[in-house]
Amino acid sequence: MGATKTENFTTKQNAIATLAKALGHPARVAIMEYLIKVNTCICGDIVNELPLAQPTVSQHLKELKNAGLIKGNIEGNAICYCIDENAVTKLLNYFAQISIKLEKKKRNCC
Repeated sequence: MGATKTENFTTKQNAIATLAKALGHPARVAIMEYLIKVNTCICGDIVNELPLAQPTVSQHLKELKNAGLIKGNIEGNAICYCIDENAVTKLLNYFAQISIKLEKKKRNCC
């Protein structure tokens, strides 16, 4: 298998790619939407909200946490999850920059 050569890209480019990759599955998007909807830390309710087995949901939560999109705090024998606002801010800033540049180029585009 070939190397991804991520070292050839900036830290910012790699960070945005990590966040985007984590959002690249509909189950993870659904988890993010659920966490936004409930607006609180959730411990066990996520499995009940998705049409997936508990181990599958746990794997998706792990991917979101590893990417930095969600935070997990241990409360007793459960892990409670919430959205990491810093990661969302990074994504918003990235897409805002693209939007600004597209707005400027609107008249000069093919």
